[in-house]
Amino acid sequence: MKSQYRVVVIGGGVVGASVLYHLAKFGWSDAVMLERRRLASGSSWHAAGGIHALNADPNMAALQAYTIDLLSEIEKESGQNIGLHMTGGLTLAGTPERWEWLQANYRIFQSIGIDDCELLSPEEAQRRCPIMSSDGILGAMWADREGYIDTTGTVQAYATAAKKRGAEYYEETKVEELIQTADGWQVVTDRGTITCEHVVNAAGLWAKQVGRMAGVELPVSPLKHHYLITDTVPEVAAADFEMPMTVDLEGFTYMRQDQKGVLVGIYEVDHEHWAMDGAPWNYGEELFQEQLDRIENELMLGFERYPAIQNAGIKTWVNGAFTFSPDGNPLVGPVPGKRGYWTACAVMAGFLQGGGVGKTLAEWMIHGEPEADAWPMDVARYGDFARNKRYIRETTGQFYSRRFVMTYPNEQLPAGRPLKMSPAHDAMTEAGCKWGVSWDLEVPLYFAPKGFEETPTLKRSNAFDIVAEECRTIREGVGLMDITGFSRFEVSGPNAEIWLNKVMASKLPGPGRAKLAPMLGENGRLKGDLTVLNWGDGTWWIMGSYYLRAWHMRWFDDHRIDGGTVRDLGEEVCGFAVVGPKSQAVVEKLAEQDISTLKFMGCGDYDIGLVRARVARMSVTGEKGYEINCRYGDHIALRRALLEAGASEGIRECGFNAMLSTRLEKSFGIWSAEFTQAYTPGMTGMDRWIDWSKDFIGKEAALAEREGNGPAQVQVTLEVDALDADSSGYEPVWAGDQRVGFVTSGGYGHYIGKSLAMALVDRDKAQPGTELSVHVVGVERPARVIAPSPYDPEGKAMRG
Repeated sequence: MKSQYRVVVIGGGVVGASVLYHLAKFGWSDAVMLERRRLASGSSWHAAGGIHALNADPNMAALQAYTIDLLSEIEKESGQNIGLHMTGGLTLAGTPERWEWLQANYRIFQSIGIDDCELLSPEEAQRRCPIMSSDGILGAMWADREGYIDTTGTVQAYATAAKKRGAEYYEETKVEELIQTADGWQVVTDRGTITCEHVVNAAGLWAKQVGRMAGVELPVSPLKHHYLITDTVPEVAAADFEMPMTVDLEGFTYMRQDQKGVLVGIYEVDHEHWAMDGAPWNYGEELFQEQLDRIENELMLGFERYPAIQNAGIKTWVNGAFTFSPDGNPLVGPVPGKRGYWTACAVMAGFLQGGGVGKTLAEWMIHGEPEADAWPMDVARYGDFARNKRYIRETTGQFYSRRFVMTYPNEQLPAGRPLKMSPAHDAMTEAGCKWGVSWDLEVPLYFAPKGFEETPTLKRSNAFDIVAEECRTIREGVGLMDITGFSRFEVSGPNAEIWLNKVMASKLPGPGRAKLAPMLGENGRLKGDLTVLNWGDGTWWIMGSYYLRAWHMRWFDDHRIDGGTVRDLGEEVCGFAVVGPKSQAVVEKLAEQDISTLKFMGCGDYDIGLVRARVARMSVTGEKGYEINCRYGDHIALRRALLEAGASEGIRECGFNAMLSTRLEKSFGIWSAEFTQAYTPGMTGMDRWIDWSKDFIGKEAALAEREGNGPAQVQVTLEVDALDADSSGYEPVWAGDQRVGFVTSGGYGHYIGKSLAMALVDRDKAQPGTELSVHVVGVERPARVIAPSPYDPEGKAMRG
């Protein structure tokens, strides 16, 4: 073992081995993996080893598909048998809602290029898995690329292939301390100290301790997980094909063949955490005693689903620990504020996702950006609030217990909530506010009569008419909306303007003005759809999506220059938006200055009643509006004053659901839907805001797109002939039987009375009037391209 490497990977499980392999494959062979015991110790050795390409998150599904394609390549390259059994797989639906969900997801998988799926009747499903009972099954989805692997052999294959490419790994080498230096890190082990530029935390069950070595508190926790392996099952032994991987969502179980018996795994509703501060250092290949009382209900459902195993003995019980994050996705990427420290942990489905995680992290380290959008597993999707132990316990436990429980798009889950609340939260709750959550913050969805409860559904909910009334208020009268859930960064210092000109692709606004500002990565893809405000006193604001606060701050820090200071105002500034044609009448009753002089996209300091506020004349609803930003301590007083001033104008409090409906009527895109780091300015129409005359990050790549053939797909607005449901995202868009794009977001335009969707489609299908179709909750519906901004296309309302 050398005393110096470029990269040290800590942890010799499947994820660490995959990271090492991909680093070497992409040219960074000066890397070493350190394992405190033996390869595959911890979780990897006892994992069930199931693989399947399907995932409710399309980005994660793509990650899994890459991993599956890689497995046979790794086996060949390493010469190590990984025991790959590609049996195909079934996902069963046992309720009408689940069957709708499965049909909808079948279409979403088509959108992302997973074409080896088909929907089956209960009878056909049972034919493919003859040991299964079809009682209670309404339908199933079959996928060709499902099966299982030998876990220990797969870890060895990744490590061997990495070694053949010049990387190194060492077992029985325990990391004891991490010391950050000016140039990187010192990794202190029980076999000596290694100096390196980069450290990767792929420590699995020990990720918590390895994080703390660097002063990082990661939101991870191990939970226990059961599976059993039966003795020989006669029906399995007699079959001339292997039983497929089968997931019974209503039964909380998964099943695959194991030799001449089967393996049945259980996601226990009665979950149990273990070693929340990290596994003991001497833990390795141990297991826990099975806890039959904790899994009794799920176990009974499993034996009912697979009657053939009822008379078979149980050969092996496995009750082992896996590490989970609050939402169940991995924690991957550079840790904000810790240059050269990377995470690749909380990969609870390591053999299914490990290949994609390794590829993503290696690309990120070497090229500065991964090829695919890594947001669903980016470690920066959590902030300091997620360090709280109770938050971690509640959210990881909720995810585990709901692993196979259906979650509806309009459903609000309770774990880790409420955490952060705007000061007027209690008063707004008393006024009927129903809350959602963004990052750590409670955000208003809509205001309902006392006693109202929204019904979770894939279709239009019983809150439909409530949101419609709020939209009408915004379009015809005046609405009041809590905008604490916007991010705000203050930029100051002598070089503030120089820095902003570098990171923002747009022309900067003049004093007292605001401007939409795309921000690009070096690869020319989007890093933000932001608004820059020039207050005219040497300070600037950047406003964007609240839940991207840590992600954007990491980007700002990575591109900081001397003489420019960026400060996150998310714990200091909040506010309200007053929107609608009567908004000026309300605000001018309180403003001590002449508010009529504040033109569209103008900004300035105003006294609004007793509150000293920073006011911007803009609104994402497409109506005339004022965003009034205040200190946290002024929030309650500001709300009271605005409601009193607006009483004669019929002011009504509104929530984000109405904002989302009205923004669709204006064809305004939002982040994580129309705008992601997978898309370019040319695809999304953000190129119209670029100032091509200046230098900015990503200009070379953006110019290459503009001066080349242009993007293959572009953003359009669709009118959909929907019935009782609307598009939400990733549904395929068709021209006849040809898939020509997919929906980025959708919903109902309450004021214009139309179901709308925004979509990326092939350029030759982007002209208004083009007839297309869209699958909505699995049902194909006619659609057509319409001109952008079906409401007020000339923008007279918001400029008036």
